[in-house]
Amino acid sequence: MKFPRPTRALRRGQMKRREFLKTTVALAAAAELAGKKAHALVPAHNWGKYDFGSGPPVTDRLNQGPFPQYPPDAVIPTDEVVMTTTPAEGVVPNYGKGLITYITADMGTEEIKSDNIPGAIEELVRFPLGEKLYIRPTWREIQPRPGRLALPEYLQLLLDLAKKNNKRIGMRIQMSAPDYWHAPALPDFVLDKVPTVDLVMDPREPATQGARFLKNPYSRYQPRYDDAFFQQAFKELIEQLAAEFNGNPLVEFIDTFLYGFWGEGHTWPFRNTPFSDYATAERTWVQMWEVQQEHFTKTPLLTNTQPDYSRVGNSEVLDRTVRSNNWIRSDTIFIENEQIEALSNRPPWIAVLIEQGLPGQAPDKLTSHEGVSAADDMIVHVMDVGANYWSLWNFHEISAKNLASYYQAFPTWFDRISRRIGYRVRPSFIWSYEDTGYRGLIIGFANDGLAGVPGVLRVTVENEDGKQLKSGCLDAGYPLPGKVRQAQFVLPAGTKWQGLRLRAEIEVKGMRYPMRWACQQKLNGDGTLSLRANGRHAS
Repeated sequence: MKFPRPTRALRRGQMKRREFLKTTVALAAAAELAGKKAHALVPAHNWGKYDFGSGPPVTDRLNQGPFPQYPPDAVIPTDEVVMTTTPAEGVVPNYGKGLITYITADMGTEEIKSDNIPGAIEELVRFPLGEKLYIRPTWREIQPRPGRLALPEYLQLLLDLAKKNNKRIGMRIQMSAPDYWHAPALPDFVLDKVPTVDLVMDPREPATQGARFLKNPYSRYQPRYDDAFFQQAFKELIEQLAAEFNGNPLVEFIDTFLYGFWGEGHTWPFRNTPFSDYATAERTWVQMWEVQQEHFTKTPLLTNTQPDYSRVGNSEVLDRTVRSNNWIRSDTIFIENEQIEALSNRPPWIAVLIEQGLPGQAPDKLTSHEGVSAADDMIVHVMDVGANYWSLWNFHEISAKNLASYYQAFPTWFDRISRRIGYRVRPSFIWSYEDTGYRGLIIGFANDGLAGVPGVLRVTVENEDGKQLKSGCLDAGYPLPGKVRQAQFVLPAGTKWQGLRLRAEIEVKGMRYPMRWACQQKLNGDGTLSLRANGRHAS
């Protein structure tokens, strides 16, 4: 069988690779013994009380209490509840949350099971359960030649359809795509200049585990990521991507490009890496993450929580992600307890995406255990860790028909997660008071969702004409699920509370996104809530 150009690139590096492989084990052992203080390895730790910092900056911070009314601690005159809200019943779409329809994942468009790829993409975009869209193209697909991006037709189509259907996109660029059999992930202009290293099976792993990787000529090697040409080409790629997508209203997040298979931080079940030692690997990946952080100044980055199986610096990159108030993800829910700890006990302002593929086969071919289907089991555990996002993806069998068949077979838990995923904030209690001629509101904000607010919640009180009377922010991540966070709004003298409007926005990396309140009470067309007396508590 004759393979394309990457095979020639492999041959050119054969002599260097043989020498490299002879020294890999010795170098790794030396690094293990000598280098524990020389690198920035972050040991495994509990996340609940770990100091990641105070979160994103909060401008115009609102007074968040307490607000006692009686001496000797009185800070406001006696107030009264004038309005309440109750939870919304249906889906409340907002930035920073939702079910994500996967358009491509591991295999590019070959994973879309249709003879009409453009038509299938349009059906997927319109799939009603999906609030967001996701793509994972290779470097070769989006930049076949140096100097500029050249998005393939299917990606251009997706961007157009996303805009028409008011759905944002998340994306990652693959530099290693072991499920692409028709072409390598890297463009030729990189492969022609950068040495590659053959991967060696880990003898501790069953041979069957790596069969699909060993058979694919494009998954059996990794480039020398630390090569100067690779680093320069990568930096130029990020610059071009950021110029196109940083702060782009169509883009929800950027999935960070990490080491190895699918960019998820590993080359399991292979033992070696293309790096001479751990310190070089970690330094390389920290640098590559920093390039992404430097250029995506407005759009959140999501970093995989993969433990450092391949020993390339994952722990430091993950730590930097959280400390910089970016977000995290996992490529499955049934994973190591270390990842569950991170996902479930992250700071409340950090969003989580769980990628968990539904089986490719029809739902009627699956067995249930004690009345619980495989799909229900996945959804329940995604909810257990308080996810902001979950993938709608039939593993290697992408189609709207497949997704619809699972929803039709198991609607209960699909409906539950779509109505609870992420945050669902409403102004639960609204108190009014007067103090020396000034009108004040104290609002108790509730969160009926699974997660904290992935950033900072800004609330603005407006009059009926849209004039701003008071605007300010809650602390990062608040309100928390199942808790009430109160805030005070001091309004101009003579203001009447009836008819005022409450507007909400989410602030993430300096960007503001409008937020609809997740309440049963009727909202205005722009998602604001008009205050009015309701119920027996109002006067």
